[in-house]
Amino acid sequence: MKISIIIVNYNVEPFLEQCLHSVLKAVRGIEGEIIVVDNNSVDGSVNMLNEKFPGVKKILNTENKGFSFANNQAIRVSRGEFVLLLNPDTVVQEDTFQKTLSFMDQNPEAGALGVKMVDGKGNFLPESKRGMPTPRVAFYKIFGLARLLPRSRKFGKYHLTYLDKDQTNEIDVLSGAFMLIRKTALDKCGLLDETFFMYGEDIDLSYRIIKSGYKNYYYPGTCIIHYKGESTRKSSINYVFVFYKAMAIFARKHYSGGKAFYFNLLIHLAIYVRAGVSVVWRLLKQFALPFFDFNLILGGLFTVKEVYEKQIKFSEGEGNYLPELVKFAFLGYSAVWVGSCYFNGVYDKPFKSRRLVFGILSGAIIILVAYSLLPEVYRFSRAIILLGTLSTLVGLLFFRIVLHLFGIRGFKWGAQEQKRIAIIGEEEECNRVKDLLKNTPAKGAFIGFVSSGKSAGQGSLGHVLQLDEIIQIHKIDELIFCSKDISSSEIISKMLNLGKSSVDFKIAPPESLSIIGSNSIDTAGDLYVIDFNAVSKPHNRRVKRVFDISISGLFFLLSPILLLIQRKPRRFFLNLAQVGVGMKTWVGYERASDPRLPRIKKGIFTPYSPRSIQDSSLVNKLNFNYGKNYKVENDVKIVLGNLRNIGDITE
Repeated sequence: MKISIIIVNYNVEPFLEQCLHSVLKAVRGIEGEIIVVDNNSVDGSVNMLNEKFPGVKKILNTENKGFSFANNQAIRVSRGEFVLLLNPDTVVQEDTFQKTLSFMDQNPEAGALGVKMVDGKGNFLPESKRGMPTPRVAFYKIFGLARLLPRSRKFGKYHLTYLDKDQTNEIDVLSGAFMLIRKTALDKCGLLDETFFMYGEDIDLSYRIIKSGYKNYYYPGTCIIHYKGESTRKSSINYVFVFYKAMAIFARKHYSGGKAFYFNLLIHLAIYVRAGVSVVWRLLKQFALPFFDFNLILGGLFTVKEVYEKQIKFSEGEGNYLPELVKFAFLGYSAVWVGSCYFNGVYDKPFKSRRLVFGILSGAIIILVAYSLLPEVYRFSRAIILLGTLSTLVGLLFFRIVLHLFGIRGFKWGAQEQKRIAIIGEEEECNRVKDLLKNTPAKGAFIGFVSSGKSAGQGSLGHVLQLDEIIQIHKIDELIFCSKDISSSEIISKMLNLGKSSVDFKIAPPESLSIIGSNSIDTAGDLYVIDFNAVSKPHNRRVKRVFDISISGLFFLLSPILLLIQRKPRRFFLNLAQVGVGMKTWVGYERASDPRLPRIKKGIFTPYSPRSIQDSSLVNKLNFNYGKNYKVENDVKIVLGNLRNIGDITE
């Protein structure tokens, strides 16, 4: 057997599906095998594999022991002369395997090979070719000198940026996203080091291949798409620690003495700097706007108070409100309004003015109700609350208008400009993708079809050879390629040719419910999938949590009455407490076998309570309907229908 293609998957079902479609086309005419190792995914990957790719060999792990461990499992059972380690978030050309295997046959000294990679917009990915991360090279990379002086042979060694990306070169390090390895080289240097959970294993293996007497090559004779960042969000703190921990393992393993010391020093410095920046940036992104709103509301309340005291109530200079009472009351008011805005989705993107209005009015009602319950001594003015509501509404809306005028992302007002979308393929598949778009949250205007042949079909905008003119004349913002009708090679070729334009690209795999793309080198892939009012949506999660807390509090207050009607009251207060602190939710799944269901906490009740259903298919259907089309009214009905059962649900 010539080649064994090994793909390790973890919760990237749509990308894996697209990858396998391209791999099956590329392996035609070559004696090969495809082995998918699933690291205990919960997104439906295994079901998809069984349904759509029954001929693919599968290794299904019950726990995720890491990328290296999974690859080694497949390598041990592989039968190919060559082993290809391939990421699931890639798309290969039809001739990729033919060309790379031919190169390896013609160059027996080649132990491993990597190819030219581009992201979903056609931008070249610099990790296609890398140098060995010595302490000096790592220093240049960590502190930005490599980016400042990419053409320098001294400073550009990390990504070998001084080498032509369109020329074949001997290099040090290959990317684990596409790593074609001669089996005899693996036999000599050993399998992947399982000390590396994720990241660093490709550097380590590349280094050991060279030490075994072989060479590593960068080969740009073919090109693949790599939707960089799908398996791990690279801006996350977790990524920083995992990546630099892998570098530390590499340093301990292969460097000694002063080299190891300085490398580890650099790595730990990088960890603290990058982690610190990530933490600060995340906090700023998450809390900057609520913090600003809080202070804006607080300032508005004090302004209202001053005007009300001097101009209206105490115009003759007599009387005032207690400063301590005002300070604490205003702090409380501001917190309530910000909290109400949060729970009403004001801080979700894109911004919607109706959410802000509703959030502020909801907060005002809460404040007025609380005010009416306070002893007389702590009340000082309903008028200030009402005027404060007006000042808060005006102030926060004005601030959003300013953000809109400055073009801040997520704060555009009015009718949002829609993307102008064209679909490339044959009529039948284009119509399928068009229908799919209608059921996704994609905000786009469908402009027309582009025929994948050399002649324009009836009703189309033109054919694929006229793509440049079609984009210009019809002002197309996004192209969706139907991979059933147009080859991966042609898709990648078009992306490379149009890569400098502002057009976005997406690919619709055949028979799939997903449309996949990636809009920049630094962002993870975008997905258009059928849109449901899923319980996992941020707004629904907040609503569900507020409902859980409110019902728990209400039931606690009514416990003297509710305990009298309980069938089995022994777990009554325990269930209230577990829901109140967020360990459980009032309504959840009980036997959710479908991993595609949105994740929620274990429920006290189920969507089919109080019935006991044994038919697992019916249970899954009820769970699916609940999770995909969430309404808080359903939770209310389920809980009210189970008032006598609050204390009798066991683990």
